[in-house]
Amino acid sequence: MKKNLIIISLTILFVACNKPAGELTGLGTKDKFFEPQPYGMVFIKRGSFMMGANDQSAIGAINDKSINVTVDAFWMDETEITNDKYKQFVGWVRDSIALRQLVIAGKDEYRMKFKNQTDDATPEVARLNWKMRIPWNSKDEEIKTVLEGLYYKDNNALGFKKQIDPAKLQYKYEWLNYDQAALPRNKYNVNTGAYPKNATARIDTSYVENGVIINKTVEKKLTTRRDLISTRIVNVYPDTIMWLRDYQYSYNDPKMRMYFSAPGYSSYPVVGVTWEQCQAFCQWRTQLFNGANSKGGQDYRLPTEAEWEYAARGGRKMALYPWGGNYVRDKKGCYLANFKPMRGSYTDDMGATTMRVGSYPPNDFGLFDMAGNVAEWTSSAYDVSSSLLVSDMNPSFQYNAKNDDPDVLKRKVIKGGSWKDIAYYLQCGAKTYEYQNESRPYIGFRCVRSYNGE
Repeated sequence: MKKNLIIISLTILFVACNKPAGELTGLGTKDKFFEPQPYGMVFIKRGSFMMGANDQSAIGAINDKSINVTVDAFWMDETEITNDKYKQFVGWVRDSIALRQLVIAGKDEYRMKFKNQTDDATPEVARLNWKMRIPWNSKDEEIKTVLEGLYYKDNNALGFKKQIDPAKLQYKYEWLNYDQAALPRNKYNVNTGAYPKNATARIDTSYVENGVIINKTVEKKLTTRRDLISTRIVNVYPDTIMWLRDYQYSYNDPKMRMYFSAPGYSSYPVVGVTWEQCQAFCQWRTQLFNGANSKGGQDYRLPTEAEWEYAARGGRKMALYPWGGNYVRDKKGCYLANFKPMRGSYTDDMGATTMRVGSYPPNDFGLFDMAGNVAEWTSSAYDVSSSLLVSDMNPSFQYNAKNDDPDVLKRKVIKGGSWKDIAYYLQCGAKTYEYQNESRPYIGFRCVRSYNGE
């Protein structure tokens, strides 16, 4: 028996090592693929479900038509992005600006060097040496002058301690306008290797003038793929005035001042971030991952409306709430999410405003807070009849609103309900919207990443 096994093994090895010459055999790439689990993320297997509202609208609006759709597999953050995780982004932006200013000031030790040679790029675009510590407390007058440009100029006059000016924390990101590439007039001609003569792309561009971010929409001739790239510069620091702005005639000042900065709120979901800031965070997170992994991976991004709803249902195709039941209490009468149970009564569910992420049990996919706590941004544009327009395979109604578009085109779908919402908005199929350049104390986000295999 052993002799036969040896003969069979040798035969297989001989055949495998002797591919027929001159024949199509491929590159020998293995079909089997294993993608490591991204830290803090949960794998959502592909599947189909009935997408749309399960109940009539709480305000009497006409709901979208429910449709049966299929969603590919993806990874999703098990909780909303917390203040602590978003601070990592803010800190990186702060440090990158400081390093850039030091390079511009002629401090070449903060510029990345390659094989005993300095980078020939201009200081404005040279690669930064992240191994160098930033000398925040340096006594060198030149370095002090450079770094103090990041601080409030009137700190001493107001009696405050030295603080970084949030208005200086600007991050620039880019994206490819596939919507412009898909226009019939812009169809790439594979025979000539060029775009049509009348091809034009409508893109966004951003720049800083006298410390103010200027956003413009321009129409440019489309000749290369590079002409499809839009740029956006955003201030990454969350809006801390929102607590007072959204709830006037109330004493929310302590929450307003300390929610993002105080260590006690580190595990709470970040709020006060616009959709555009969330997009910037996703782009930075992708850059962070690819910089540490040679193979790279799919981009981090906001979930589509369909992905979010599918994940919230936890594999239960017709689930009303993420926990699967039709009620917001368990058998013991305890609330299953952080929301507003009754008018003026916020604490019956143990939370007044936001709560620590993961304060309630996860759904069947292992995702926390898919109902309540904070509502969450999605990448999908909002339209009351979007279900009549989208595909039944990975559906998403997308519209990349340009800077000069009217506000009605800048509405993005938010899902899940929040600490200030009634139970209706906790339903998996319920949705509402917010404008992409607005921030609220009850809207946060989480990221997803497409899966690279079956």
